[in-house]
Amino acid sequence: MISISGENIVLVGAMLLFVAVLAGKVAYRFGAPALLLFLGVGMLFGWDFISYRSEEITQFIGMISLCIILFTGGMDTSFREIRPVIGPGVVLATAGVAMTAAILAGFVWLIAPWLGLEMPFAVALLLASTMSSTDSASVFSILRSKKQGLKEHLRPLLELESGSNDPMAYMLTVLLVGVLTGAKQEHPGLWLSLLHFVMQMGIGALAGYLIGRLAVWTINRINLVNHSLYVVLLLAFVFLSFAFTDLLGGNGYLAVYLSGLVIGNRKLVQKRPLTVFFDGFTWLMQIVMFLTLGLFVNSRELLQPEVLILGCAVGGFLILVARPLTVFACLLPFRRFSTRARFYISWVGLRGAVPILFAIYPMMGDVAHADLLFNVVFLSTILSLVVQGTTVSGMANLLGLAYEERESAFDVNMHEDMKSALTEVEVNESMLESGPTLKDIVLPENTLVMMVCRDGEYFVPRGKTELKLGDKLLVISDRSEELESTYREMGIDDVMKLG
Repeated sequence: MISISGENIVLVGAMLLFVAVLAGKVAYRFGAPALLLFLGVGMLFGWDFISYRSEEITQFIGMISLCIILFTGGMDTSFREIRPVIGPGVVLATAGVAMTAAILAGFVWLIAPWLGLEMPFAVALLLASTMSSTDSASVFSILRSKKQGLKEHLRPLLELESGSNDPMAYMLTVLLVGVLTGAKQEHPGLWLSLLHFVMQMGIGALAGYLIGRLAVWTINRINLVNHSLYVVLLLAFVFLSFAFTDLLGGNGYLAVYLSGLVIGNRKLVQKRPLTVFFDGFTWLMQIVMFLTLGLFVNSRELLQPEVLILGCAVGGFLILVARPLTVFACLLPFRRFSTRARFYISWVGLRGAVPILFAIYPMMGDVAHADLLFNVVFLSTILSLVVQGTTVSGMANLLGLAYEERESAFDVNMHEDMKSALTEVEVNESMLESGPTLKDIVLPENTLVMMVCRDGEYFVPRGKTELKLGDKLLVISDRSEELESTYREMGIDDVMKLG
């Protein structure tokens, strides 16, 4: 068995990353969540080949990885898209987490005696709290890799919920660990706990917003000669938002997500290179985090009868009962969602790395039944990824909520200060009624067809170029409103805005 130390760590790390990337490709081909395969690779190597069991290092890797994942998730989220679903998203991320924890805790407390386990309600509630939030890494990676559109603003809602509900689960977990380990001489009480929660969330939200604005102001004005240093600068702001907020007594994870949301929705120097870097870096962090968790778990302990029975029972109850009850209760005031949409939101309550990371906190605090709690959470997470993660697309199709999301034929990057509108449209019969050539098409002044894509081939058109049905046109214009009116007259509804 290889010990992860010294010169071995580079070799082992390279092997794990290589195998994980290959596993991700296999997962994509067969419709399985890539993150599940990353977890499986870690478990496979940890079974007989690698000796690794450090709670502190695992928790640290998870914290760093989660900061990057949440920041990138916020940065890639359009505020315009989430604005219509902020209400239900916030309710699901706060009250929904608490409700899920309470329902699941009651179930665990009731069935534990049947398995011969003496489990106080506080311990059952701790187990439920670690699993009460949906996992942002799983949701972001699965939804954005499927290239599938979802009706009723479901994708921004699910991404908003998963990106912002970790702070609530984190606070519940830390609070219960403190109570169970006697870290506090006197129980804080319900109202004091509620005040502490409001303060953490308030400080986290304010600090995240202000640090995000500070990052935008700094990056746009610092004028670095070496453009590669913008990545380093933004990374510094990511970790500053987490650490500084935590130092103030706020929730660092919420601050990181909101900082990313602010930065991603503002004009930013070198925004495209920064986005590309963080997308790749996020995948690296996800792979490292899931591999580390796979190495950390003792796979043999997962096969113990009490772990198998309780883990499958908890996972099944969470998927089929606790999550649906919570979603339908939280969305009662919001009438805009159909019953099918509510069922789908219930189904895409994926669990992933975050519950496993939170389950390490009881182990670090020497809470009773901590090893059992960790193994149960790990097994339940695997069940969620297998059952829910593999059916994200299929369930959307079954419920009639999916539509094909058209990909752009042109990969372009316009400067933030350019006022011209860049659009992509497909040639239809109405467009060719006046004639087959480009000069026959009447477009507004200051409008130019820059490029044509035909059967995967690209060329620059001239006035006498004959257009064909299905050709994709890259159009730039200084008169966007007139161009939109022209598109409507031509019967073109599917206009893709670029840049």
